[in-house]
Amino acid sequence: MSRPSLFGSPLFLGFDHLEQMLDRVQKNADGYPPYNIEQTGDTRLRITLAVAGFSMDDLQITQEDNQLVIRGRQKEDTEGRIFLHRGIAARQFQRAFVLAEGIEVEGAWLDNGLLHVDLRRPLPEAKVKTIKIAARGNGAQRTVVGGVAEPLPDGRTTEG
Repeated sequence: MSRPSLFGSPLFLGFDHLEQMLDRVQKNADGYPPYNIEQTGDTRLRITLAVAGFSMDDLQITQEDNQLVIRGRQKEDTEGRIFLHRGIAARQFQRAFVLAEGIEVEGAWLDNGLLHVDLRRPLPEAKVKTIKIAARGNGAQRTVVGGVAEPLPDGRTTEG
């Protein structure tokens, strides 16, 4: 049995890509590594991941379309070492975050086992567009401006 679509309503047109992104993020939501997301300013966000044991060379951050993907893979350096107990796993991970349109990655740094990624979210601009309604069919009336009517759909004009 398939689950109902989040965007199944006919009022949501063209949102198929959002549902696909949500599915991808949900697939890698195993909880490791733990992370925080904080607002550091009006237009600034910071993602902090607990990546103890990972060096900068073990981590990779990429932006793929509107997804921020953070991957970690530790190198096995057990040569010459004998473990009596091994409770710290050299576990690889992939964590993905869906970014809203326009969010920019400003930078990343590693500090005391925490990977910080700074993001900037620009303030949205209000977009209002007036759509002109064209008259078609029988009995269509034309607006007359300065003695000349607006052009008909076939390019002709009528005098008013």
